[in-house]
Amino acid sequence: MESDRHVLQMQMLREPLELFWEGRNFFAGGNMFVYFSLAQVKNQDFRGPDFFVVLDAARRERKSWVVWEEGRGPDLVIEFLSESTAETDKGEKKLIYQDQLKVPEYFWYDPFSGEWAGFALREGFYEPIEPDNRGRLISRKLGLALRQWEGTFTKLDARWLRWETLDGTLLPTGEEMAAAMQQEVQDAQQRIGELETELARYRERFGKTPE
Repeated sequence: MESDRHVLQMQMLREPLELFWEGRNFFAGGNMFVYFSLAQVKNQDFRGPDFFVVLDAARRERKSWVVWEEGRGPDLVIEFLSESTAETDKGEKKLIYQDQLKVPEYFWYDPFSGEWAGFALREGFYEPIEPDNRGRLISRKLGLALRQWEGTFTKLDARWLRWETLDGTLLPTGEEMAAAMQQEVQDAQQRIGELETELARYRERFGKTPE
């Protein structure tokens, strides 16, 4: 990928989805080849999407996604723009995803400038996905929203593209889930301390433990 930010952005999309859909069959891939040759050969007709999702797919390790072996292509593709790839992502790749792979939903996002767009395949052609009233781009295939979020991921403070439920809840990263659990433990320990203090005061006043 073009930069560390691009690599981390792929992780920011993949990790929360893996955690949120822990019991669901799907495959989320990033920076790996998708082969889609009608002749079923790997020396032609392939692309390397920055991030893609295939629904109802076995959750197992893959070195690449081979359409004729898997029986289907991606349901969603996201490309991360850069100065060297933007023209291809908006032109050649968009047409390949539309005409050859027939990917139902295609998005692009620039991790540095925040430029983004989304398209849904309708009657063979991509039509723009308009932002909803919260400024999000909705993936009808995944039943989730994409939003831009300012914050810290792996110690890097930046603007990130993130998944959100349709009712507005961010899909947490593993780091955020661990922090939330740690906070719950601290809150519980504080409450236990408060109860122990109350019990000590009761014993001091009444000379016995409350029933």
